[in-house]
Amino acid sequence: ILNSSVASGFLCLFTGPQLNAQLEGWLSQVQSTKRPARAIIAPHAGYTYCGSCAAHAYKQVDPNITRKIFILGPSHHVPLSRCALSSVDIYRTPLYDLRIDQKIYGELWKTGMFERMSLQTDEDEHSIEMHLPYTAKAMESHKDEFTIIPVLVGALSESKEQEFGKLFSKYLADPSNLFVVSSDFCHWGQRFRYSYYDESQGEIYRSIEHLDKMGMSIIEQLDPVSFSNYLKKYHNTICGRHPIGVLLNAINELQKNGMNMSFSFLNYAQSSQCRSWQDSSVSYAAGALMVH
Repeated sequence: ILNSSVASGFLCLFTGPQLNAQLEGWLSQVQSTKRPARAIIAPHAGYTYCGSCAAHAYKQVDPNITRKIFILGPSHHVPLSRCALSSVDIYRTPLYDLRIDQKIYGELWKTGMFERMSLQTDEDEHSIEMHLPYTAKAMESHKDEFTIIPVLVGALSESKEQEFGKLFSKYLADPSNLFVVSSDFCHWGQRFRYSYYDESQGEIYRSIEHLDKMGMSIIEQLDPVSFSNYLKKYHNTICGRHPIGVLLNAINELQKNGMNMSFSFLNYAQSSQCRSWQDSSVSYAAGALMVH
């Protein structure tokens, strides 16, 4: 069994009941206005920083119809020019175990577009891991009736984002599937080697918020080309830009076939308010995609 499951290192700090109570608390403070979401964008930092923000996205998940959950997270530790699949069968969380959908993995594997993550990469990477307890919590009323499809997304070129978007679009078209796109927003400060500042916005943290919200409104327009252009212009350090790019391209593909969708951001937060060049912060945003 050791080789077939990954226990969550980042989350072992919590007992199941502690974590459960925390997630319940955050979710209870949020409205489900965009349910059923077909896709969500949510952050992946420590829950003390972004747990309450992420709740805004997870509250839009409808466990009654969701049967397969694709979790697209960026690769933080290993250089990857494509996407990678896990080599295990089960992800352990402090709440309950999540089963990886081997049938869908088989379909994806056959395309020749994927590689395998090593167990070490899988255990080191938090971008997927931090979504597992929230996924488990959102789905607990149907906990034996769904599977997950974790996908580690590399530093894709625009044409690769298009290819993967096309590939995932057929899965996104299915109302019983949910896409979880893992991303934090601006990483600002010397330790992130990013210090864009537009003084016309006032304090540094307001400039960061303005920059993030510009990107968020482009994502809401569902236009992958505009999003790429925004990133080229401002170099905003959105770590999940490639998973977001894949999602936007998948949406684009479905829109060409006449599907009507809208994306709305529901919450925005920063880990702290930067006021001087010595400060640093990470931004978080949560949003949901609806199919009309």
